[in-house]
Amino acid sequence: MNAGATETMLGNYLPILIFLSVTTVMGAAFIILGKLLGPSRPDAEKNSPYECGFEAFEDCRMKFDVRYYLVAILFIIFDLEIAFLFPWAVALDSIGTFGLLAMAIFLGVLVIGFIYEWKKGALEWE
Repeated sequence: MNAGATETMLGNYLPILIFLSVTTVMGAAFIILGKLLGPSRPDAEKNSPYECGFEAFEDCRMKFDVRYYLVAILFIIFDLEIAFLFPWAVALDSIGTFGLLAMAIFLGVLVIGFIYEWKKGALEWE
């Protein structure tokens, strides 16, 4: 690689390097200013651990109910569905019928997963 190519490559990445440097310095400055100028009035309630609006009642290593994991899986399933639907909708004109059928199969699998979760009682609360 010659010197001209190296200068061109560095020239292409220079704005990114400047942007990262400026944002790092500004972020650090804001954190330091917040620590120095912000009020600090700690008390027992502010320093206590926050657990979903109520006091922690057991060891932090306690086992969670399996329904917690089922709800987490549901969130991941539908979060991924939305993440795939946006690019698919944008590219629908160019991918045609094959893309429509592929997305129909994908959504069908997700609906089957949702029905399975529903039948297992993951959406029921006590």
